[in-house]
Amino acid sequence: MRLLVLGTGGMANTHAQHFAAIDGVDLVGAVDVDPLRAKAFADTHGIPNVFTSLEDAIAWNGFDAATNVTPDRAHHPTTLALLAAGKHVMCEKPLAENYAKADEMARAAEASGLVTMVNLTYRNVAPLQKARAMVLAGELGHVRHVEASYLQSWLVSKAWGNWATESQWLWRLSTRHGSNGVLGDVGIHILDFASYGAASDVEHVFARLRAFDKAPDNRIGEYDLDANDSFTMTVDFSNGALGVIHASRWATGHLNELRLRMHGDRGALEVIHTPAGSRLRGCLGEDVEQAVWRELDAGTVPTNYERFAASVMAGRQVEPGFRHAAELQKVLDLAIETERERRELKV
Repeated sequence: MRLLVLGTGGMANTHAQHFAAIDGVDLVGAVDVDPLRAKAFADTHGIPNVFTSLEDAIAWNGFDAATNVTPDRAHHPTTLALLAAGKHVMCEKPLAENYAKADEMARAAEASGLVTMVNLTYRNVAPLQKARAMVLAGELGHVRHVEASYLQSWLVSKAWGNWATESQWLWRLSTRHGSNGVLGDVGIHILDFASYGAASDVEHVFARLRAFDKAPDNRIGEYDLDANDSFTMTVDFSNGALGVIHASRWATGHLNELRLRMHGDRGALEVIHTPAGSRLRGCLGEDVEQAVWRELDAGTVPTNYERFAASVMAGRQVEPGFRHAAELQKVLDLAIETERERRELKV
């Protein structure tokens, strides 16, 4: 598989490193509107061809698939162009800025017959995969209550850099720059984490969003700092469970932590994922009576990068696909509406 890397910002390095390690994958081109950044990226990863526009790369036509690591607002036009050119696409999350665009992308993908995938990174977490399998096997009985959180602290800590001076963070705080805040950035991750783990879709949503004061007049240079920093959400799952989901960039003491708790009438599971690793804990069988929790072995799973490459080479579809990501975007869009209207909405 000859792979084009579209967008050469920070996350693109992760894509390049993972894909370069897969047998049968050749990184053949890099695209970025910033020629210096594109050249530096290509040099770092040994990529022979550099382009400053997707149009030029498509005209060159020396690739089979692309990984789209552009900013959120660019996903829609660039992915549609790649599909029209007959290229398989892995797209970073969120699929688009809103459901209408995401739905258009999903319909285009379905009509194309090409392999398409959204990089919902935490499908790579083995404990999440194991937890879902246990839910589907009935080991928790009927799932009744779900708790999920995604906690980051980059507005408090400079462990990832200085958000107040670096554009890679500032655009995430500005709706004018295409950001839907923490809801759009990591909300899709924790929503997928919860619904995938619980093996159930969301049917109703009710959310609250908050942007906190961060600078004089909440503005730094060209960036209006108006995108939400924290959200809380209650949801009804189609399996009858009630869910509480929340995320924040102000979670002091948590660099990047996802947590999922699922409580059923026969048992419970907890998935914890941090930069230090992943864990799966269970309270099952006789342990339920005394609320005893034990560590469970989740094994290992292939990464999204490996599964996308294998699917392209085999000519088969792969999940999480564009349609799934579009339906998640619908929930996120409705969450924003519930904040405006102060009422629960049906998905």
